[in-house]
Amino acid sequence: MIPRVLLGTAQIPDTDKEMQLYQSGELFSIKIPGRGDLMNSRMHGSEKALADLACEKLGGNKKPRLLIGGLGMGFTLAAALKAIGPDGEVVVAELVPEVVTWNRTLIGAPAGHPLNDKRSRVYIGDVADVIRQEPAGFDAIMMDVDNGPEALVRRENDWLYGPAGLRATRAALRPRGVLAVWSSTPDSAFSKRLHQAGFDVREHM
Repeated sequence: MIPRVLLGTAQIPDTDKEMQLYQSGELFSIKIPGRGDLMNSRMHGSEKALADLACEKLGGNKKPRLLIGGLGMGFTLAAALKAIGPDGEVVVAELVPEVVTWNRTLIGAPAGHPLNDKRSRVYIGDVADVIRQEPAGFDAIMMDVDNGPEALVRRENDWLYGPAGLRATRAALRPRGVLAVWSSTPDSAFSKRLHQAGFDVREHM
């Protein structure tokens, strides 16, 4: 049996929760004690799909500007970079500084080191700050924060999924902009809030 080795820990801001980075052979995983794995380097199809579904709506935009909420292990960022052209830009907002460091030093290889791409920009802080500060700043916004609207680790993230946050997110999008939200389960109440905020809603399993 391949042993699992703890490589690092990080406190999640505004919570009493700790993230732990493990390695078992070639497999990396990030978990929160008592909640199991948040993500691992072997299963990342939904992270890639989040970017693919958003980017396919961009049409022929030659210089799209995208925002990703949550770096994770970099798979959404890598998929977004692959989908856009050489003149696009992807801003990724990551709340936990150690996650950025881990991607740069320990776990970047499985996703192809997307942070090294010149089209990548990293904001270390709350994605909500970026949304508030950049009206009409993005052609697409991809949210992979916690496990979706109803599975929160950090209570402050409620704002992102509530009426005020959705209005601000819509204002941060350019005309014909796209919002893609990762959720661990379907959420009819959240879909209703999206409609009320002015979005056309499609669910993808």
